[in-house]
Amino acid sequence: MSRNLIVKNMFYRRPLISLLFFVNFFSSSLLAQDKFDEVFRVADNIIDNTSFKIIDRKTKEQYGSTKGLEASSKLKVESQYNDWRYENGVMAIGMAYLSEVTGDEKYRDYARHLYSFIFENLDYFKKLYDSGEKHPSFFKYFRLSMLDDCGAMGAGLYEVYKFDEEKEYREYMNRAADYILTGQLRLDDGTLARDWPRQNTIWADDLYMSVPFLARMGKLTGENKYFDDAVKQVKNFNQHLFNQSNGLYYHCWYSDNEQNGVAHWGRCNGWIVMAEVELLKLLPESFDGKQDVINILQNHLIGLSRFQDKDGMWHQLLNKPDSYPESSSTAMFVYAVASAVNNGWIDKSYASVAKDGWEALLKKVTDKGELEGTCKGTGIKDNIKFYYERPAPLNDIHGLGAFLLAGAEMIKMNDLLK
Repeated sequence: MSRNLIVKNMFYRRPLISLLFFVNFFSSSLLAQDKFDEVFRVADNIIDNTSFKIIDRKTKEQYGSTKGLEASSKLKVESQYNDWRYENGVMAIGMAYLSEVTGDEKYRDYARHLYSFIFENLDYFKKLYDSGEKHPSFFKYFRLSMLDDCGAMGAGLYEVYKFDEEKEYREYMNRAADYILTGQLRLDDGTLARDWPRQNTIWADDLYMSVPFLARMGKLTGENKYFDDAVKQVKNFNQHLFNQSNGLYYHCWYSDNEQNGVAHWGRCNGWIVMAEVELLKLLPESFDGKQDVINILQNHLIGLSRFQDKDGMWHQLLNKPDSYPESSSTAMFVYAVASAVNNGWIDKSYASVAKDGWEALLKKVTDKGELEGTCKGTGIKDNIKFYYERPAPLNDIHGLGAFLLAGAEMIKMNDLLK
C-alpha cells in the first residue's frame, strides 16, 4: 500500500469506500489523495539526511556527542539541518505541523530530536565561540544580535516545548523574547529594523523573524504585550512596504530617504503572509486589531493571486514573469491561501489558487524527495539584476519548511472542503 496509507491520518480514518467516492466524484474541485505523497517524500528525505552527528572536518571522523571531546575548531555538526539557523526553525515548525495534521508522530519527534541534539552540545561550541572562533556550530544561538538569530528557531522551540518542557528551552525563549522586545533596533514608531544595508532599513523578511515567535510567547505566557507588538509590526510593515497599486510588498524600506527598494521579491512576500497567518492562528478571537490583520492579509492574498502564472507558480520577482518560477515563495503562498480558506479569512473560491499552486509545486519534487527551484539566501540590493540572477540550488533549505507547511495545510483544506 502506498503512502496514501489509506491516508489513515490524513482523512481521519474515514472508510475507504467513502474516500474513494469523494475522490471519484469530486476530483474536479478537490485533490486526490496521491497529491500528498510528495510532502511525505520531502519530509522523509530530510529525516534520512539528518545525521545528528559531529564531524571532524579534517579526519571525517564522526561522533554522536561532544561530551568528553577537547575543544577544536575542526569539529562541527555534520548535517546542515542540525545547525542553529532560521531555515531549520521553519523546517521544525513544518515537521510539527505535519505531525499535528496527519497524526504521524515521527515528524514531531524529528523536531524534538533536533532541539535536544542542539542543547546537548551547546556547551562545547560555546567554548569555541568564547575563544574567538568566528563561526562555530550554533554561533547564531550565542550571538543573538539580530532577528535571524532567534525568531524562527525560537518559534520552532515553542512547538517542541509543548511536548518537552525543559527548563533550558523556556529560559532561551524568555531570553529571545526579551531581545526582540527590548534589544532589536527599531524606528521611532517601534517598527523592527536593521542597520544594513543602510541604517534603519526595514526588511520584509523580519516580519516572520519576529511575529510568529511573539505570537507563541503571547500564547505561552498569556501576556498581551507580545500580541500587541506582533499586531503593531504587521500594521507598520504594511504601512511602509505595501504597494497599494499592485497588492505586493517591497523587499525593503529605507529610512534615510523614506523610499522603498526596487524589488517585489517573491520570498519576502512569503515571509509576510506566513507571519500574518501564524499570528492569526494564535490571536484570541476578541483581540483588538485581529480584524485589521485579517484585512491586511486578505488584501495581500488577493494581490498575490493576480500574479500567479498559468501553471500555478509564482516568480522570483512577482511582477516580472521573465524571472524564474520560484518554489519557496509558491509554497508560502499556498500555505497562506489554504490557511485563510480553512479559517474563513478569505472566500472559499480562493481554494483554487492554493490547489493550482500545490499541483505546480508537486512537479518540482524529485523522486528522491528533493525540491527544485528555490532561491538561495538573499540580501538586499538596489539592482533588479541581483534578484534575477540569484541561484536556485537543488533542495535549497530555504524552501523545505515552507513546503511542509503548505502540504500540511493543503491536506487540512482538502478534508475540510469535502
